[in-house]
Amino acid sequence: MKLNKIKLKKATMDKKKHNEEIEEIENKNEETPQQEETTEDKYAELNDKYLRLYSDFENYRKRTNKERLDLIQSAAESVIKDLLPVVDDYERALQDLSKQDNIPVETKEGLSLIYNKFLNTLMQRGLKPIEAVGKPFDENIHEAVTRFPATDEDRKGIVIDEITKGYYLYDKVIRYSKVVVAV
Repeated sequence: MKLNKIKLKKATMDKKKHNEEIEEIENKNEETPQQEETTEDKYAELNDKYLRLYSDFENYRKRTNKERLDLIQSAAESVIKDLLPVVDDYERALQDLSKQDNIPVETKEGLSLIYNKFLNTLMQRGLKPIEAVGKPFDENIHEAVTRFPATDEDRKGIVIDEITKGYYLYDKVIRYSKVVVAV
């Protein structure tokens, strides 16, 4: 009888152990969808982080390229600003030369060619003159030095004369045109 009790006890323990193993397996099966959800959530989170990091890097790259281009353009701006008085003086000299008769034609043509080459070089660097005479006065690009009475009503607010030529550098005004305006 003692042997039967031991066998019965052992069978009961085996049954309990077996039931515990079944419960563990069922618990694992129940946890698997949660783990899959967790894996999908982690994937979505990592993918979102990757996309944000990639877009941040692209924005950084574009911003640094723009800053580099602006730096190059602004470096050229100070040199070109310093050369504008030279351009003005050269234009005045050419006007004076055209009025004189005792200077050889070849000299006048040579100086004119040098001036055109100099101006073309500046224009290749982004310099562009502001057209003022005959245009409506615009305080964003013109500086009114003098006002002159208009001959008729249509001429009011129109630039009559340009005292100093203004210039753009890459669509930015680097020197305002000094003008005479009809009022």
